[in-house]
Amino acid sequence: MTTVAEQVGALLAELGVGHAVGVVGSGNFHVTNALRAAGVAYTAARHEGGAATMADAYARTSGEVGVLTVHQGPGLTNAITGITEAAKSRTPLLVLAADTPGAQVRNNFRIDQDALVRSVGAVPERVHSPASAAADVVRAYGICRDQRRTVVLNLPLDVQAAPAVDGPAPARTTWGPPTPDADSVVELAALLDEAERPVFVAGRGARGARADLEALADRSGALLATSAVAHGLFTGSPWSLGISGGFSTPLAAELIGDADLIVAWGASLTAWTTRHGELTAQATLVQVDDTAEALGATRPVALGLLGDVATTARDVLTVVDGQEGYRSEEIADRLRAAPTAPEEVVGDRIDPRVLSVALDGLLPPERTVGVDSGNFMGHPSSCLRVPDEAGFLLTQGFQSVGLGLATTIGAALARPDRLPVAACGDGGFLMGISELETAVRLGLGLVVVVYDDAGYGAEFHHFAGEDHGTVRFPDVDLAAIARGYGCDAAVVRSTADLGIVGTWLAGPRDRPLVVDAKVTADEPSWWLAEAFKGH
Repeated sequence: MTTVAEQVGALLAELGVGHAVGVVGSGNFHVTNALRAAGVAYTAARHEGGAATMADAYARTSGEVGVLTVHQGPGLTNAITGITEAAKSRTPLLVLAADTPGAQVRNNFRIDQDALVRSVGAVPERVHSPASAAADVVRAYGICRDQRRTVVLNLPLDVQAAPAVDGPAPARTTWGPPTPDADSVVELAALLDEAERPVFVAGRGARGARADLEALADRSGALLATSAVAHGLFTGSPWSLGISGGFSTPLAAELIGDADLIVAWGASLTAWTTRHGELTAQATLVQVDDTAEALGATRPVALGLLGDVATTARDVLTVVDGQEGYRSEEIADRLRAAPTAPEEVVGDRIDPRVLSVALDGLLPPERTVGVDSGNFMGHPSSCLRVPDEAGFLLTQGFQSVGLGLATTIGAALARPDRLPVAACGDGGFLMGISELETAVRLGLGLVVVVYDDAGYGAEFHHFAGEDHGTVRFPDVDLAAIARGYGCDAAVVRSTADLGIVGTWLAGPRDRPLVVDAKVTADEPSWWLAEAFKGH
């Protein structure tokens, strides 16, 4: 007899699921083993929060639907921060969450899982009965894959245990982005032809559309920038400004701020990307997105185009006349000029930018960088170069601390051909440290850089002059803790201490390397002042 739990696992494998992550309890034991029996690779995490973040990062990096499997009740609540991050980031993540039987109203595990899921912006779905199970699974998977939504598929235990109902495979429906309106395409082309200083800002929705955007930018003379989450999209382009917003270089901020036309391609123009509107104040704003609700949602726009980024760019290219735009020799020279590296002052602690620049020169270019949240985060984001948009993961949709390590593990599962690099603060590293065992158990060649300022830097810098007893902590030998997990590790106080990185890179890379970098904490990062403007 095939149960519904076994049917669900087999059907998801047939639909194309390639990897699942989770923590197994009694409620999701059978469906998880059904996935494994059907050939789906499975990674066991140590905490549901870490598992959710790994599955989120796997989906972002691979471009596939990520799958998370959790126990009912506390299994789901433990995972909810990671699920919220995925939902706010429009990650195609499918959560298989066990649920209590409908009749057991006094079950200790019972909560209103649908209401919880809906409250964080994810889509609640349910396997209602054995007769509807196949259709329920196909529907939930389709919403994930085609609409880039995080879906929690609740699996009541009594339905899971019931015999599966044989029948024809349910019809699979697909959703495609709308076709851009022809008149709007012509209007955008006219704006590009009139602009003297156009800038393209590409966001998460532009991932995979580099060739089309560059072709249009070349014709219209636009400079290229990205939102933070799309960092790496234009790596190698001589006209790339890097990140727009809080992580902008001074030159990027100047050139974006002087633009007379800014076209956001799959970017939501948040306060972070626009520096609370400062970077877009002088420009005509255009937004291209495949979701109607996104157009003008965070910043008033002169023109909103509903359509897929790549398709819209190709359509505009056919009608734009073309011009030099922003691409002068003077601008080219300024973009070619290498930024000045900071000078190291040797002492008890290392400057975080000095550390980041040194690591960028030591680590191989084929890398995936996952960045946690904290006062340090601007340094690895701006200094550690990545090969493309799949090489950078910034989990800031919900702005939770503690997701960096698990994020990078999930990315490593998706791209084992690249060196995974996790950049964490000491606070975030300790929050997610249980997953260090996961990395060791998997034999991941993972570099974890802890920007260790012995406290919650964002808070003690923001609340200057006040009592910091709640946000400063005694110095901890995080390298010793990491060695206890089975990692290679070292404390770093200057670039001279980074020799362990080269030694580790030359070795088998069969275990993580943890760099406990004791960084200076004299002043807030430049991005922090920008971020707190909205607080």
